Amino acid sequence: MVDTHPLRFGLKFSQQVHPIDVHIDVWRIADDAGFDHIWPFDHLIALGPDPAAPIFDGWTALGAMAVITKRARMGLNVTGNLYRHPGLMAKIAVTVDHLSHGRLEFGIGTGWNEPEFRMHGLPFPSAGDRVRMLDESLRAMKLLWSVPRATYKGRFYQLADTIAEPKPLQRPHPPIWIGAKGPRMLRLTARHADVWNSNARGFDDAIAASRYLDEACGKCDRDPATLRRSMNVIFDGADETIRKADAAVKAGFTEILVMLMNRREAGLSDPRKQAEDAAGLLPRLRALG
Repeated sequence: MVDTHPLRFGLKFSQQVHPIDVHIDVWRIADDAGFDHIWPFDHLIALGPDPAAPIFDGWTALGAMAVITKRARMGLNVTGNLYRHPGLMAKIAVTVDHLSHGRLEFGIGTGWNEPEFRMHGLPFPSAGDRVRMLDESLRAMKLLWSVPRATYKGRFYQLADTIAEPKPLQRPHPPIWIGAKGPRMLRLTARHADVWNSNARGFDDAIAASRYLDEACGKCDRDPATLRRSMNVIFDGADETIRKADAAVKAGFTEILVMLMNRREAGLSDPRKQAEDAAGLLPRLRALG
């Protein structure tokens, strides 16, 4: 696979634990510093040792971010498909695309954190059905984003002559990022995604998944070089972060998300200081390309 994609760097900071003013400050720091994109996440309860910690809604946060930032692109890393019907999800995404003047990156995955579904009385289907639901949801949303009236008949989702206006500013739709690691999800990624975001457990597993993704592209007659690759790199001091980002770039990943940790109990510094420190690495990160 020959890489023809520009190297881009994002900042990921999940909208949990800290007061909303802290998150707003981090978004502004990242935007002013020149990060290419900024990423909250999508959950109903906080992740980590304290599920009762404060957490804000990801898509509402994106709407606010669209207004308070000027240049960075934005998305959720990643939306949980199970939380919303594709008709609603398509409408929310279009709204953020317009609020941001076409800066939305549409990240999505199946949804995985079973406890939050159980707490809210939401269905949590089998792994296979969650993959099928995501496939159907993406097919339905692409129709809603592109045709005057959308009709879709799937096993899980149906549209009947559905009107969805306005359309996204970005055509045919905002870039689709899919978070995936297993074979079924990688095959779905090859069919639908503009960007694959690896959620493999380790670096070697991510490399193996990337090779499988090449094969999956070949089986659906897609040039693997048209599918960008993304990896999250935990911010862990300057040299270690650069080392991990360099390894990812050399492995063919062109979208690197520098991930800030926000757990108070870990004794981490103020996220605003972390964001400023990560921003200071941008010249070294860009030199990797």
